[in-house]
Amino acid sequence: MKKSVLTRYRVMAYVTAVLLVVLTVGVIGKRLLDLDGFDSLVTVVGIAHGWLYVLYLVFAFDLGNKAKMPVVRLLWVLLAGTIPTAAFFVERRVTREVQPLITADRQPSPAAASS
Repeated sequence: MKKSVLTRYRVMAYVTAVLLVVLTVGVIGKRLLDLDGFDSLVTVVGIAHGWLYVLYLVFAFDLGNKAKMPVVRLLWVLLAGTIPTAAFFVERRVTREVQPLITADRQPSPAAASS
């Protein structure tokens, strides 16, 4: 597996997670605390999170397929972008699990080393 597959997943996991936390704070400010000025924040961040979450799904699904993740684990990774702060924790765990697949790919094969 190429390192770029993991890198783009990680970037989108962080972007999605940060936007979801900001969106959650905005919704709390708008709905629960009835603060002025949160309407536009919730609208802009909500739209951005929605579109970027779709991109996150594509990259996470691609990573899961290439890493041959079990279906249940892949579903958890895909849903992590909908639970505030979950993507931070899931990203760390996925990175630890997938990192050996990338380093194993980089090591030269014994046939290439002997020629």
